[in-house]
Amino acid sequence: MKILGIIPARYQSTRFPGKVLVDIKGKSMVQRVYEQASKSTFLSKVIIATESKEVKAHVESFEGEAVLTNDNHASGTDRCFEALTLQNEAYDYVVNIQGDEPFISPAQIDELAALLDGSVELATLIKKITTNSELFNYGEVKTVFNSKMEALYFSRQPIPYERNAGEMEWLNHSNYYKHIGIYAYRADILEQVSKLPVSNLEKAESLEQLRWLENGLKIKLAFTEHESVCIDTKEDLERVLSNIDSFL
Repeated sequence: MKILGIIPARYQSTRFPGKVLVDIKGKSMVQRVYEQASKSTFLSKVIIATESKEVKAHVESFEGEAVLTNDNHASGTDRCFEALTLQNEAYDYVVNIQGDEPFISPAQIDELAALLDGSVELATLIKKITTNSELFNYGEVKTVFNSKMEALYFSRQPIPYERNAGEMEWLNHSNYYKHIGIYAYRADILEQVSKLPVSNLEKAESLEQLRWLENGLKIKLAFTEHESVCIDTKEDLERVLSNIDSFL
């Protein structure tokens, strides 16, 4: 399988403009993501997709590859599709690697890419929830799945609802899993999902993967033990920098 790794790197981030270029102990965030993704043993190529000429020039300064995409994309998925169309060769799959996770493990990318056999339409990772603080954090997306490891639903609420126990005891009665935000798309499916209108469940939960499920697509899941460290705000960056040696 030929797999293209794409790192959407939007300069005009709503919550933290310019975050992809912030310095993290001598390297920009986007360079750290690129270098980590390039260590994957499954990806045929890694590129950065950005709307910013400044970001593109910066990527080329460290000999990375970047493509300019439109500045009006609603999601990283849409940016990935445009970046795919700009390639001179065909790929079987695209892996969407978050541009604000500078310490992503290459092994995590490989865990996802190992699922891609030609029949899988979409894929992502999940990790077991072990604490109530994670379980009841609405910023952590949870999922439930069928016997084929295909997602049934994603929610910001804890799912399933454990009717026969108090909330603080739910982890003792059921297994709960959080979603790790890295996606793989079969190339033809990426084109398809980029054309789908926003769905009702997606609006309600603000989760684009619900659009895919509502339209009958299948999302394959794999377990990971690797934690993701996302830098979404300046406060996130300060926390990482205050404990930087633990990440390097």
